[in-house]
Amino acid sequence: MAEAVLIDLFGLKLNSQNNCHQTLLKTLNAVQNHHADKAKFLCIICCGNISCERGGENDICELETSNGLLTLLKEFETVSKPSMAASLYTIKQKIDEKNLSSIKVIVPMHRKTLMKAFIDQLFTEVYNFEFEDLQVSLKDGLLKQSTEINMITAHELEEIQNEIETYLRSLPALNGELAIITTPSIPDIFIHGFTTRTGGISYIPTLSSFNLFSSSKRRDPKVVVQENLRRLANAAGFNAEKFHRIKPDHASEVWIMGKKEPESYDAITTNQRGVTVAALGADCIPIVFADPVKKACGVAHSGNLQTHSIISILRVSDCLTRQIPTLTSVKPPGFF
Repeated sequence: MAEAVLIDLFGLKLNSQNNCHQTLLKTLNAVQNHHADKAKFLCIICCGNISCERGGENDICELETSNGLLTLLKEFETVSKPSMAASLYTIKQKIDEKNLSSIKVIVPMHRKTLMKAFIDQLFTEVYNFEFEDLQVSLKDGLLKQSTEINMITAHELEEIQNEIETYLRSLPALNGELAIITTPSIPDIFIHGFTTRTGGISYIPTLSSFNLFSSSKRRDPKVVVQENLRRLANAAGFNAEKFHRIKPDHASEVWIMGKKEPESYDAITTNQRGVTVAALGADCIPIVFADPVKKACGVAHSGNLQTHSIISILRVSDCLTRQIPTLTSVKPPGFF
């Protein structure tokens, strides 16, 4: 049984004909009767603007409240935003506040593939989605079942990603401003720093707002982590596309950049110019290393066992001594 039910009316023209309202009334009644007892969140997605442009057409989203709709609509929460990215992200926040994961989406058939593409970007495998077709009244005023579009083109997917990225960039920082802590012990030839928990857009209570780690087992999607990283890169002055994180296994494996990358590793060393390496930590300690003579640096994730800490330090130090300076780029490596 679904814990949340979403009805997608975004960008649809709901005309004033009685058959359209009767169909919508029937759909809402069915949802209310079937899910009201167990579902903790019933929601209608509408367009925030009177005129919404998608696919080169101007679709009007008009939700009139005749024929008993007004009373029934009080049982549903309405999310009305100017874009699908804003609407779904707002809904995701409401779902996460209630700690829900089983979601039914009732969507017009012609929008199902588009809806799935947005969901794939904004949600993780923590959530379980099921889809149901919604009969809609199209522009010709006839009530009919639309045709499903089975594929999103590369251009359409890029547009979806751009819409999501643009919306996430507009969000304010949570829990304070972005802060980067540096130390005078590391020479200025290296871009370096330690981040704090503030300044990002992650809102999940168990994570810091500046979460930099995405996982299919978490509610924070990759696009949110990427936005946090973009903000860090802008503030620190490094290229986010050349940012490398450790892949911790609480062991002693080290990846020497330029050699074959192991499946997992708790440390990275590099002398490659223009790249940034990072060791993430929660209750474990991140360690940074710098060799200004060889212009090489490294990071290590020091596990909660003391032996792991010692092994990490010795292994990274050894790898740094074996790095050969490279002068192929003007900017030295950085680390966080």
